[in-house]
Amino acid sequence: MIGNALLLALRQIFRNPMRSMLTVLGIVIGVAAVITMVTIGNGATQQVRDQIASLGSDTLMIRPGQRMGPGQSIGAPSFKESDAEAIASQIAGIKEVAPSRTSSTVVVANGKNWSTTVVGSTNGYFDVNNLTLKEGRFFEPSETRAGSAVCVIGQTIQREVFDNKPVLGELLRIKGFSCRVVGLLDLKGQSGMGVDKDDIVIIPLNTFQRRLSGNVRVPLITVAVQPGSDIDRVKESTRLLLRERRSLSSGDLDNFNILDTSELIDTISKTSEVLTMLLGAVAAVSLLVGGIGIMNIMLVSVTERTREIGVRLAIGALEREVLLQFLIESIMLACFGGLLGVILALGASIAITHFMDVPFVFSPMINILAFGFAAFIGIIFGFFPARRAAKLDPIEAVRHE
Repeated sequence: MIGNALLLALRQIFRNPMRSMLTVLGIVIGVAAVITMVTIGNGATQQVRDQIASLGSDTLMIRPGQRMGPGQSIGAPSFKESDAEAIASQIAGIKEVAPSRTSSTVVVANGKNWSTTVVGSTNGYFDVNNLTLKEGRFFEPSETRAGSAVCVIGQTIQREVFDNKPVLGELLRIKGFSCRVVGLLDLKGQSGMGVDKDDIVIIPLNTFQRRLSGNVRVPLITVAVQPGSDIDRVKESTRLLLRERRSLSSGDLDNFNILDTSELIDTISKTSEVLTMLLGAVAAVSLLVGGIGIMNIMLVSVTERTREIGVRLAIGALEREVLLQFLIESIMLACFGGLLGVILALGASIAITHFMDVPFVFSPMINILAFGFAAFIGIIFGFFPARRAAKLDPIEAVRHE
């Protein structure tokens, strides 16, 4: 019985190929949209995780205030460079400490100006951020202590300001002072958030404080923990040291926060997963629209084939056989649309992830779920037309013109 129903359903589908394609178009678009959205979201999440992981899994980021983000320093004193020096000298298991401060400003050289990010820090900044040199050198200890007017630049600055010409020894003007370029960083590319990591100028922290900020505040201390050390122990020891240096009593809450990269990866990953699922849910609405399209076409098909159904019922076909025939036809349409949607999503996902320069993360589960949901849509929205066909009165159906 099922075999005959399959043959009848296939015959009817291929009898009207254009209508069948238009019927499943909604399912195709819905399945492709869901899979593509989730695949792109997974790729973007993976890229962000990789970018954060490039800092190292044993990295701590310390900021004033009890939370991360805008307004974090309100009511909380900033750090000083001496806090970073105390962490480096008094906490065991630390590889490198980098106090830093960042500002967006315009740099000028060679008759050109460019808006970029200027970072004031120590040589530890290069280590904790995995920055390496293409040519030149980092800061000399004497330059760091004296706050000398020297800088290390990224390759975007070399391209946009110096026209890709040799930069070592050239002068770069930052607001009211000029600094001499002593190093050029290796290419880093874009971060997971689309930020150009080569669009950067790094100067000694003392230079930044004297020439740009006019104060000794330090809003960020980055700590690289030695491989094999217990990061939780280092984190707790650092917390206790900073509480002591900031004169906090036992009843006072921390007025700073310490975040390790693994926590940051987990937080961003969870946020990205929620956004990805939200996008997938929005795209899934089109599957419902496709299901309604199947139901409408199947109802039209029942009306067109009323006389055929009446003849079948009159010569002894059971109601369940008629119901099964139309239900299988609906399911096959939905599955065919789901298969086309999976194929379309695969091509679209590869193309879009390549265009966006994010990893292509293939997820068998989302493909199976989307295809399964398409089949489920075929069952749900095909049942009513199938039931209507099965309940036709044979005599009235045969008389139908």
